[in-house]
Amino acid sequence: MPALALLSAAFVVAFEQLVQWKYGPAGIVGLILLTVGIKAKSPAVSSAGAVVLALLMTGPAR
Repeated sequence: MPALALLSAAFVVAFEQLVQWKYGPAGIVGLILLTVGIKAKSPAVSSAGAVVLALLMTGPAR
């Protein structure tokens, strides 16, 4: 069980670093909002985080 917890923690840290590298501080804010909203069972907060991430992933309209 500790190996699984260590592996999942390493995955989370690697994913956060990937989001920050690709999308910058706004990506981290969106990821934090999404995570906090899911853990707190707050649809408004998790939706705000999902919208931020979706806007960052789609990029500017050209």
